[in-house]
Amino acid sequence: MKTLTFLFFFLISFSAFCQNPLNTKGESQEIIDLISSYSKARETKDTVLLKEILVEDIDQLVSSGEWRKGIEAAVQGMMESSSANPGDRTLNVESIRFLNPDAAVVDARYEIKNSSGTIRKMWSTFIVVLETEQWKISAIRNMLPAGN
Repeated sequence: MKTLTFLFFFLISFSAFCQNPLNTKGESQEIIDLISSYSKARETKDTVLLKEILVEDIDQLVSSGEWRKGIEAAVQGMMESSSANPGDRTLNVESIRFLNPDAAVVDARYEIKNSSGTIRKMWSTFIVVLETEQWKISAIRNMLPAGN
């Protein structure tokens, strides 16, 4: 009887301290889809989609050093950048690190292939947050590795 009582309390204690993993496959796929939607919106210059997937107070630091703060400045800058730097953009998610159930850091390889065939290779880091049950982009940092 003592063994059964001990086992019962052990299992209750163990389950009380177990945590759900922060990075479920479903959430990870939703975030990958979010980054894909961002890439598509940039490629097609879809400002409606951008405004759906960005938070109102987004901030973005681009590789030129320009800061874009707020959704209007970010969307306008994205459209101007896409026009000034045409080419096929690809974002390949390399890692997702959940900070808590509602926020994650996403690192992606960012490449722009222009009409001459040269490829600009960069990194992008996204901070994504769960807002009203939808993952949205809260911050973007684009980095051009030294020597590129």
